[in-house]
Amino acid sequence: MSLEVSIKKKYPAFTLDVAFEAGDETLGFLGASGCGKSLTMRCIAGIETPDEGRIVVNGQVFFDSERKINLKPQQRKTALLFQNYMLFPNLTVAENVGAGIGRDVAKGERDLIVSTELKRFGLEGFDKRYPAQLSGGQQQRVALARMLAARPGILMLDEPFSALDAHLKGVLEQNLVSLFDAYDGTILYVSHDIDEALRFCDRIAVVEAGHIMETGTGDDLVNRPQSLAGVKLSGCKNATPATRLDDHHVRLPKWGVDLETSAVVDTGVTHLGVRAFFLERADGPGTNVYRVRVDRVSDSRFDRTVLLGFLDRAQDEAPTVGADEDEMKYLHQHLFWRVDKLKTSLEELPYEGEELWVRIPPDKVYLVSR
Repeated sequence: MSLEVSIKKKYPAFTLDVAFEAGDETLGFLGASGCGKSLTMRCIAGIETPDEGRIVVNGQVFFDSERKINLKPQQRKTALLFQNYMLFPNLTVAENVGAGIGRDVAKGERDLIVSTELKRFGLEGFDKRYPAQLSGGQQQRVALARMLAARPGILMLDEPFSALDAHLKGVLEQNLVSLFDAYDGTILYVSHDIDEALRFCDRIAVVEAGHIMETGTGDDLVNRPQSLAGVKLSGCKNATPATRLDDHHVRLPKWGVDLETSAVVDTGVTHLGVRAFFLERADGPGTNVYRVRVDRVSDSRFDRTVLLGFLDRAQDEAPTVGADEDEMKYLHQHLFWRVDKLKTSLEELPYEGEELWVRIPPDKVYLVSR
């Protein structure tokens, strides 16, 4: 099984320009809303037509602008699952599951395929019911069963859990395990949730403004991001512009400080990132130790998130707060620190207005050049 995509599609304010390959794996597309993730899948499925490029699935050319090839969606044998599942309300569960099976398949074989998928997803005894008589979880299982019954050349799932609450999402995610275990081929999985992508995907493509910024394993994205988009989408709270001073030092103009790094600083470095839980409380001055003031605190069940202002920062960009338009500037000039409340005594938790020292470990920062 294989997938080759190299396409472009232009809109007045947006251009999709992506090129990638995938094999027998689950490839995730991670990015913010409107970045081009879903559009890429719709182009593969034939719902949208690229302006130029080429799409090949398992050796079959779906689209080739130079050769004037553009197969209809019905000819492409793809399965695209949307978050609303797109079940036919007037068809029974069994009829929905069989809806994607080709007309050339004999009735006996069709019935066997349907019964096999109903059993796989725990839907035995529901075959005569209609979608309106099912729970959300049961509807999802019907949609997944229909995908496999169609014997598609590629599976594509477009944020199937984005509208669900955390508890229901956790339960329904287990349905995907059955789907992925049963399918031998390429699966594309669209998400804006890093944890969801890490659970399901062998590799993850970071998408921003219609372009793939980097592709790698989940471990690569979390521990070795290669782009600013990757740093942010991996959940890193602190990402700031950086300029190279020498092989092991950068200047961070928005924070108003210089910082030492263990890694060699590339000449093209543009940004630095550091995770909020990597920060360390210090007793006094030292390498990468800064005097800060706690300007804000907010508590969750297990963490305290602290917003730190640099007290000895360069004064060319003094922090300001007040007008709404200054709020983002204010936040960008601060450092986010996440404190584990389960490991920190109440007396040691930082509080608003407190002045203290924090250290940024030189081996815990990310340096990116795009």
